[in-house]
Amino acid sequence: MLDQITPVILTYNEAPNIGRTLNALTWAERVVVMDSFSDDDTQKICQQYPNVDFVQRKFDQHAKQWKAAISQNISTPWILALDADYVVSEALTSELKQLNPRPEIAGYRTSFIYKIDGTALRGALYPPVTTLYRAQGADYKQDGHTQRVLLNGEIGTLTSKIFHDDRKSAARWHQSQRNYAKKEADKIKHTRFVDMGMNDKIRFLGLGPVIVIPYTLLAKGVMFDGWAGLKYTWQRCVAEVYLLRARFR
Repeated sequence: MLDQITPVILTYNEAPNIGRTLNALTWAERVVVMDSFSDDDTQKICQQYPNVDFVQRKFDQHAKQWKAAISQNISTPWILALDADYVVSEALTSELKQLNPRPEIAGYRTSFIYKIDGTALRGALYPPVTTLYRAQGADYKQDGHTQRVLLNGEIGTLTSKIFHDDRKSAARWHQSQRNYAKKEADKIKHTRFVDMGMNDKIRFLGLGPVIVIPYTLLAKGVMFDGWAGLKYTWQRCVAEVYLLRARFR
């Protein structure tokens, strides 16, 4: 099955992350990296890997960037769509190798082990994502600050997990969260309350910063993860504050 998969990654100034991600993809004959004209060492690092096809496109929207990325003459029937801070675990690689998809399966969702400064947390708010899917018929739509893949068929679930391991600077994290907050606030503004998911309803009511702290510490159990758990809880609270501020601007 590994021979039937092309990993695809979007990048922009991902020098702190991309090496770990590519190290876990040496099994792939070809990895497509769609870069948004990074001005750090992202390109230099990517070009050290002989299986990487590095292409660039000016960023306009996540969904459009992904559409362009999966249109790069991909010859395999399956695509493994990854962020630059997603590290495929050895367990997941073994599971992919033995995978035998039924014809009605259009894709698979994957859960994550979230890391803070390299330390794995026992829980996180990061939801499962459809990462592996059939290339034929796949499309993307914008969904708030991110994108959602559109597939025709059933979505299965992979047992093994991906590590989410972002080690970019704190300044970059804050800037990203402010940008995400603006887009999520705009999404909430243009969605009827009855059509919102539970998370967006909580945010609409302005309860995000209040609820996220006990939920992350207690329900997700990160209070037992020491400093990494406290830092993650603080990050989630700050992200909710940014979103709340963006809603009322």
